[in-house]
Amino acid sequence: MAPVTEFVVKDTYKYLEGFGSYHQSEALPGANPPVNNTPQKPPFGLRTERISGTSFTAPRDHSLQTFMYRVTSSLKHDEFVPYKGEGIPKKPSNISPNSYMWPAFPTDPDADWISQKLLAQNGDPAAKTGLAIWVFSVAKSMPLNTVFSSLDGDALIIPQSGALDIQTELGKLLVRQNEICVIPRGIRYRVTLPAGPARGYICELFQGHFRLPELGPVGSTGLANVRDFQIPTAHFDGVLKGDVAVAHDATYTVVSRQVGRLWEAKQDHAVFDVAAWHGTNYPYKFDLGRFCPMGNILFDEHDPSLYTALSAPSYREPGVNVVDFAIIPPRYMVAEKTLWLPYFHRNTMNEFYAPIVTAQHPKHPLNGGQQFKPFVAGLHGSMTTHGATEEDFQAASNASTTPTKVQTDGLTFMLLETEMPLYLSDWAAEACLKKADAKPRGAAKI
Repeated sequence: MAPVTEFVVKDTYKYLEGFGSYHQSEALPGANPPVNNTPQKPPFGLRTERISGTSFTAPRDHSLQTFMYRVTSSLKHDEFVPYKGEGIPKKPSNISPNSYMWPAFPTDPDADWISQKLLAQNGDPAAKTGLAIWVFSVAKSMPLNTVFSSLDGDALIIPQSGALDIQTELGKLLVRQNEICVIPRGIRYRVTLPAGPARGYICELFQGHFRLPELGPVGSTGLANVRDFQIPTAHFDGVLKGDVAVAHDATYTVVSRQVGRLWEAKQDHAVFDVAAWHGTNYPYKFDLGRFCPMGNILFDEHDPSLYTALSAPSYREPGVNVVDFAIIPPRYMVAEKTLWLPYFHRNTMNEFYAPIVTAQHPKHPLNGGQQFKPFVAGLHGSMTTHGATEEDFQAASNASTTPTKVQTDGLTFMLLETEMPLYLSDWAAEACLKKADAKPRGAAKI
């Protein structure tokens, strides 16, 4: 059997494949003009619009630019005003040398995708430095004809449980637990719930973009492979009348986040009126079940960097990243005379860890209800000592090291590691535990 996740919620969408490749897609055959990106008269009466994720002069292998061919330019909209009259949010300011753990979060039965809660942040989206971590617990689909976008950064979306049906300007993605997706800065999208409530995490990257880590001595394959990333195909919300593309227009509300504050604007035309696109700046998703973990096959404990799936380089100095996204999935442990739990550790990086529910059946205990289970997340700050509980340490110290498959309890752990100390929001600071030994059952497996 192929090493992929056997999802309960089935995906019927069509995808392109290949991380970082130049892709093109047409909902209306012939809508992508040949050779000339900006013809005087694009096919089907469409208009050319470009979305640039990098500067025009970025190196070729870093350039993120996409041409879209749509019925109405997104220039046409009313003035943006503060969303629901909300004021300027307070910048997170809570920090200490303690470790934090969140056993649960208060949830809202009326929450939709726009109800994200800021957990921690460092840097400044206006200066394009750093990142933020948000959590979501979504009970309802977004209202009809309402879309969201972040003007602050690329969004790495990590469901803990549940499924998200995400319609973007460039096409549709179904993102389920044990999958991740990235929505580039500025791309507009709508989130609906095909299988009930969903919960999880968002790493909003203010600085740069996610890339696959260099493999070095690992070689040319392993970890997250290029071919396993999926990119949406164009989906046109309209029809072709003769030789003219006509969108199913309606009044739309566009909600955008800028420097952490929500704004909204009305427009009298469809958001999803893109008939074709081509380029390198697009959403994508990845099934974590396809991650090919590497490890020690004789002795010793390798560094957790060997679990990295995506990185966002800072280019400040070699090997230093704004953030690394790593996962610790089911795998075989074989190292002889080795402690299979991580050693006690102080790390210059800050480590945000959280469980992803890999058990797919909706009636599995880990999938029950809207509450986060088995727990929400934890955070170890820079140079904060962390490691196993005494009970788990003693058990691992005396356990057999016969080769065994581990992490088979329906959970995968994910790590967001950043060199930047994370400041907690007031909301997150009030919900956390600060005890040094506050560790949920199973966390010692990280």
